Amino acid sequence: MMGKLEESYLLAIEQTKYKIIQDIDRYLEDKEKIPVYTEYISDRHTYLEGIWLNVWLNKASNDVPRKEKRTYLKSKGLNTNDIPHKVLNTMFRNELKGFDPFPVLEWLTQMYAENAVGWEQRYLEARANFFKRQNEKKLAEERWNVRLQLQSAVHDYIDNHSLLLYIYVRNHVAEKLVEDFKHNQRYQNIELFELEERLIEQGSFDTKDYIMVDEFFEELTGAVHSVFDWGRSRYEYETYYYRYEKIVQDFLSEFVPELVIKYIPEELLHKFAEVYEENLSTVAIKGLLGDELNDFAEACFEEIQDEYLADLVKLIATPFDEVVHLEIFEKDEQEREQRKAEALAEQVRKKEEEERILNDIFGKAYAPSLGRSIKYILHIGETNTGKTHQALQKMKGAESGLYLAPLRLLAFEVSDKLNAEGIPCTLKTGEEEKVISGAKHYSSTVEMFHEKDHYDVIVIDEAQMIADKDRGFSWYRAIMNANAKEVHVIGSWNIKNMLLTLLEESNVEIYEYSREFPLEVESRVFSLRDAKKGDALVCFSRRQVLETASSLQRSGHRVSMIYGSMPPETRKKQMELFTSGETTVVVATDAIGMGLNLPIRRIVFLENEKFDGTSRRTLTSQEIKQIAGRAGRIGLYDIGKVAFTADIKKMQALLEKIDEPVQNFAIAPTSAVFERFQKYYRDLGTFFDLWMQFDPPKGTNKASLIEERERYELVRDTEIEARYSLMDLYGYLHLPFSSKEPALIRQWLNTLEAIAEDRELPEPLIKTRNLEDMELSYKAIGLHLLFLYRLGRKTEAVYWERVREDISNSVHDHLKDELQNYQKKCKRCGKKLPDEARFPICDACFQNGHKRNNQNRFHK
Repeated sequence: MMGKLEESYLLAIEQTKYKIIQDIDRYLEDKEKIPVYTEYISDRHTYLEGIWLNVWLNKASNDVPRKEKRTYLKSKGLNTNDIPHKVLNTMFRNELKGFDPFPVLEWLTQMYAENAVGWEQRYLEARANFFKRQNEKKLAEERWNVRLQLQSAVHDYIDNHSLLLYIYVRNHVAEKLVEDFKHNQRYQNIELFELEERLIEQGSFDTKDYIMVDEFFEELTGAVHSVFDWGRSRYEYETYYYRYEKIVQDFLSEFVPELVIKYIPEELLHKFAEVYEENLSTVAIKGLLGDELNDFAEACFEEIQDEYLADLVKLIATPFDEVVHLEIFEKDEQEREQRKAEALAEQVRKKEEEERILNDIFGKAYAPSLGRSIKYILHIGETNTGKTHQALQKMKGAESGLYLAPLRLLAFEVSDKLNAEGIPCTLKTGEEEKVISGAKHYSSTVEMFHEKDHYDVIVIDEAQMIADKDRGFSWYRAIMNANAKEVHVIGSWNIKNMLLTLLEESNVEIYEYSREFPLEVESRVFSLRDAKKGDALVCFSRRQVLETASSLQRSGHRVSMIYGSMPPETRKKQMELFTSGETTVVVATDAIGMGLNLPIRRIVFLENEKFDGTSRRTLTSQEIKQIAGRAGRIGLYDIGKVAFTADIKKMQALLEKIDEPVQNFAIAPTSAVFERFQKYYRDLGTFFDLWMQFDPPKGTNKASLIEERERYELVRDTEIEARYSLMDLYGYLHLPFSSKEPALIRQWLNTLEAIAEDRELPEPLIKTRNLEDMELSYKAIGLHLLFLYRLGRKTEAVYWERVREDISNSVHDHLKDELQNYQKKCKRCGKKLPDEARFPICDACFQNGHKRNNQNRFHK
């Protein structure tokens, strides 16, 4: 059996012969006289010497498989083990250079040296082919010139008669429209790609339902057609747009060639017949001028869509006549332009009116209104520098005071602290009221601020939150409308310039704070084995908090936990355990960074990324500083330590980076805005639309109102919307609870219905099977309390606060069990996973999923 090398050798010989014959033909074809054979050999000697080797090496290298190459080289005594493919090819080509070369000159000598007749025959054939190609080239050029002249003639005709041609198209489309309105059914509109949905007939078409032709073109024909989209064909329901686009194209492709052929000069017709050897026909015109006709058809179709449907429908009542229909068109066009001008003027008027209304509703609401005799004291500096302590000292020494916190937990903490020090302090948040008899001091969340209440001292904490797109306006409102002798505003360095700009007309005093003890970033990558007393380990999910805390507990540590969905009372107990030394390590989410003062020796970032609701991203410089700043405590830990589990240099650079100053503050709807809005409109749907259109003043960002709008869609056009005033309904839409919990959304909706119908409020659903149930039940009671306090039902609220406290205690007790018994499990099959497992699924589930994905990909 012949090997690939031998087979390639024979094919290379044949290919060499073929290339030489081609070369001879090229050499001979442009010679006026036949040259002698030896003259060819002399002129092409270099080419002839190299042709064989070039063909042979390329043929063998490409065709002979690698295994046979190795076998051949081994037969030559060469070692081919473990050598790269490129090196193997080079060795193979080198060895083939001397492989039985084909005698090119000997073969040529046998063919033509003694064969003058054969050489002459070769010459005659080469010359004949040469002249044939020359004639073909000349004919092609002549045909191309004729084609260009025809295109120019048709182009000129269309340019000069485009209006007349459009009159014919207009009449043709009008006839088709009348037929469709008379005979076809209208279908309910659905998404075009939903072919599995059955079309529902809605009766006959009525021309009064449409103003412009393009409105009708959006209707469904009832047919299915293929659409070429992004390189692929797909099927969808057909609209009249596609049907009439084809109607116009088909009409013009038949009509224009018949019309144009009568206007083509005789000389050009004769020339066409001469070069194409046939007379010019309408079919030939259509084939030659397809692009020009398609372009014109597209222009006509666009014009048709801009026509008034009524103008086309009434057109067929007049028998077609070029002059008459041209006059009708010009009249219709003039009226159409006039109507468009009137419509445009109306749009301009409406836009101006909308802008006036927008300015009246929103324009006056967000300009600073200071100038009062209030003294502002700014406490500016890094985290954990005593800013809040100094401000609270002033508040405690005043006859009356108000502390505004960013979190319920901080409001709790300040209230408890003042009461413990003998200063009666009432706690007020949206979900609870703990009224202390005779108290003139209050601790609240910032959203509870009321500008009509007067105090000697107001303390506003974490003022940099003014830039938060959803909550920031609460800080703006509190700062700008604080009713007190002194207002103490606490914030980070990057809020300083913004506050000075907002308060430029006021009496402002600034205190700046720096850390009395340094932060030191450890150069060594942290591992859980390195955990020590006083460490706070930070991650960004409740699941990882539980996993990490449980792992540390099993290795001998006593652990506290802090995470966002934990009840504040439970969080407080967990903090007290750590502060008292009953636990030695705390595992927390970034909730630890907002004003929680704990005796922390070292902050450890177990992750450098967090999920922000849409995607995972690297922590910002401000987030790292806010959390890391909790490390260190005067007299206990004089150096605050910070550790990371990866990318230490990158994270240290973010920690040391100078913060960009806050440039914008957030704005949100106010009661004054709603009052002005109600002069013009009565529904919240319009309000949300206007809020989207409103262009906020420079230096401000609008609150997104995403959650409020989503909740509104649940009650829009229902009995609930009808029963509530606009302000009351917005107040319920704005209640601070988690819209991501379906159970809470259902509870919110059911409670709104009960209030609207004057029924008893549904009680919150309470489940205590596991930690997740208890935490959700805590939130459900919190939502119930929001309604009770809003309705002034404080007696019921006291009962539910006790129930919630019991659940909080249960959560605290349950956390002890979680620490002892928590086991990381595969989220698919439930199999136990080792503590060090990096992924939430086991290897078996991962492999099964990988196989399924591959199978699905194969079947696709």
